[in-house]
Amino acid sequence: MATKKMWGGRFKEETDPDVEKFSRSIDYDYKLTKYDIFASSIHIDVLKKSGFLEDDEFETLKKALDEIGDDIRADKFEYNKESEDIHTDIQNKLEEKVGDLALKLHTARSRNEQVLFDLKIFCKNELFDVVDLCRRLQISISEICKENKEIIMPGYTHLQHAQVVYLKDYLGSYAEMLARDVDRLNNVQTRIKLTLGSGALAGTPIEPNLYNEAIKRFISEHKELEKLQVKHADEVSNSLDAVSDRDFVIEILSVLSILNMHLSKFAEDLIIWSTKEFGFVEIDDAFATGSSLMPQKKNPDVLELIRGYTGTLYGNLISVLTMMKGLPLTYNRDMQLDKPPLFNSFEIIKQELKILPKFIRTLKWNRETIKKAIDEDETLYATDLAYYLVKKGVAFKEAHNIIGKLVKFSLDNSRKIKEMSDEELRRFSDKLNKEKIVELMDPETSIKSRKSVVRYKM
Repeated sequence: MATKKMWGGRFKEETDPDVEKFSRSIDYDYKLTKYDIFASSIHIDVLKKSGFLEDDEFETLKKALDEIGDDIRADKFEYNKESEDIHTDIQNKLEEKVGDLALKLHTARSRNEQVLFDLKIFCKNELFDVVDLCRRLQISISEICKENKEIIMPGYTHLQHAQVVYLKDYLGSYAEMLARDVDRLNNVQTRIKLTLGSGALAGTPIEPNLYNEAIKRFISEHKELEKLQVKHADEVSNSLDAVSDRDFVIEILSVLSILNMHLSKFAEDLIIWSTKEFGFVEIDDAFATGSSLMPQKKNPDVLELIRGYTGTLYGNLISVLTMMKGLPLTYNRDMQLDKPPLFNSFEIIKQELKILPKFIRTLKWNRETIKKAIDEDETLYATDLAYYLVKKGVAFKEAHNIIGKLVKFSLDNSRKIKEMSDEELRRFSDKLNKEKIVELMDPETSIKSRKSVVRYKM
């Protein structure tokens, strides 16, 4: 049975039951419950200051909203799944508590703006949480780098051996990516302006300073909102734009997609490194699964899911971009559909970021296998040999050609370059000799010769 709505005077007939079900959003917008209480608490303050509420009416409404808020914090709040949305459900619960006085709550207020304000506070709060989780992952990566700072491994381009690198630099590259992600998350959060006063689209009879003061006052009085760091509220410069703006949702989905792309790349490296073919790292049993048929299997399912969910986040971004692309001003019901992809992306990212720090701390690095991969591949030092010839006066293009021929000869004849005699080496260049070759083909020497690079700071 349908519940009481926040609208309806103009209509003679009840909404069709299938339409009720089709248009209902409470199954997902219940996530905005506590934020809707915040918004209503701010709004009654505005109504009191502007003369639309008497002091005693304000106190009665405030007490009722606080009681609902207490139930939410105590996890005692139960929303009515038959309500059109969470905003309607709270309005109905308020009416049960204070009667017809609750009907004054919607003075100078549109649900268009109410939903938007709730969503903006929700997003600012979630963004701070994601930033915190990113930084925790950075710390975990830094710890792994410190514990394994001496490990040298093959670096890759095109998934082929390229040059030797420190493991700490390889992992540190992901810390750099996370740092950029944090910057983007913070920038988006800063651009989300908490404004009230647009009404449905054309403004209200209330002075803008009353909205601004009420927003600042409420946030300053509630410790759980301190992290939002709202030092001042913004005035509505264009009410039509304000109620129709979903740029911030699209920006968030974009930033979360980039972040998940980085996590997916990290997952892919670890998946490859954990294979029998590589064997660089072993995944802890607590973060792996087995096969229902093959007893020997140990599968990196956590990493594969992180990789797979990247497609979901990309899809969430595209769905909102597509939904918004042709909407006329101002509010349209299509915009209700911004929430499922937004909520879903936040949930996925937060789950991944909670798991990854624990996951990487349990990784077992197979040092001997990594060392063997370096020892068995002299081609990792080909660039070092080319640079050596350049220092001896050989043009780089010629040096590149000389060392290329030397490597080909080594591979075709199964001859280690370090084991070649001076006579063999001089066939390629009179500037090559065995003593210098052995000196240059050393992992530490190779890495330290690259002076332009600032090593990852742990």
